Amino acid sequence: MSKSLKIIFGIFYLIILFIFLYIIFTSIEVSRLDDFSYYKEIQSKLDAYVSANIIINIIYFFVFSIIWVALLGFGSPILLISGILFGQLLGTLVSVISISIGALILYTIGNFFFSEFVKKILQKKFDRYIELFQKNEFYYFFIYRFVGGLGVPFGLQNLIPILFGMKRLNYFLASFFGFIPSFFITNTIGAGLNSYIEQAETFSMVDLIFTPGIYVPILSFAILMIISLIIKKKYFDYANK
Repeated sequence: MSKSLKIIFGIFYLIILFIFLYIIFTSIEVSRLDDFSYYKEIQSKLDAYVSANIIINIIYFFVFSIIWVALLGFGSPILLISGILFGQLLGTLVSVISISIGALILYTIGNFFFSEFVKKILQKKFDRYIELFQKNEFYYFFIYRFVGGLGVPFGLQNLIPILFGMKRLNYFLASFFGFIPSFFITNTIGAGLNSYIEQAETFSMVDLIFTPGIYVPILSFAILMIISLIIKKKYFDYANK
């Protein structure tokens, strides 16, 4: 494909991204974000809507998540929403599969249209890790996903394999299995948040924090972060030396 055609497709992609984000954020009543009753209304409507046809709504969410991630959207909001809508286990399953697919699509698009740009902005920062990934791309990218992408924003995490030309199947599988622990914990927090909003009459930060559906996964997340730091030090920090 010619360079000019790639530029046209790239611009078209960016236009879709901005339109999509505009639609999402204009649908939120910003003036009511500090009103707890607003969240109770949303929770009640969502619960009724999802329960009315769970399969169709899973498909809607699945497609939405793929598009969101493919358009450089953040991963955390999707995980919390999937936990709120579908609960701990089903939410984890749906989000892991959909986000893995969305990340793969973003990687494919980025590798085809923006590979030179990605290498320009990321090559210098991650050059020390490229040789490491090339030794065993699946193994080290799985660890990379497990430790949260070394603190790199989620959208950029999905593009880093462009630097070492990772195989798509390895990319998908390493992402899928690497995502599971943190995605499960975040979906659990989403499910706990949904339960709290449904049952509480007024908002209390103390009550929220000490709700079992919230503090248990938060503690689990803290443990996961400690494990991730140990793994990061063992597998990645030596690459800086």
